[in-house]
Amino acid sequence: MSVSKGGNATSKLTLGQYLASIRTDRKMTLRQVEEASNKEISNAYLSQIENDKIQQPSPNVLHSLSEIYGIEYSDLMEKAGFITHSANRPETERHGRVATFANHNLTAEEEASLIDYLSLFEE
Repeated sequence: MSVSKGGNATSKLTLGQYLASIRTDRKMTLRQVEEASNKEISNAYLSQIENDKIQQPSPNVLHSLSEIYGIEYSDLMEKAGFITHSANRPETERHGRVATFANHNLTAEEEASLIDYLSLFEE
C-alpha cells in the first residue's frame, strides 16, 4: 500500500483499492457496474483497475465511475494522479482564469484589462 501525507484512511489506498471498496460498499458486482456504464467500462477492465494493473484509467472512465458510485470526480482524478490536491497549492499561487471571466471568450489582453480595472476596487 502506498502511504501519503494525508490524514484520512482513504488517502492510503491506491485508486484500485479505493474503487473496489466503494463498489463493495454499494453492493455492486463488476457486471452491474458494466451495465450501469452502458458497457462503456467492461467488468474485465474495471477488475484490472481494482487490482492495480491499470493505475491511470482515462478521465472519461473516472467520470463514469464517479457518477455510478456517487462520489467526487475530483477525488478520483487526484487518486489517479491527474491533478494535485489544492491544499498543496500555496495561497498566493493563481490557478487559472478569474471565475467571473471563465465563460467569456476574452483575449488575454482583454482579461488583463478587466483584472486591472477590478483591482481598483480592492481594499
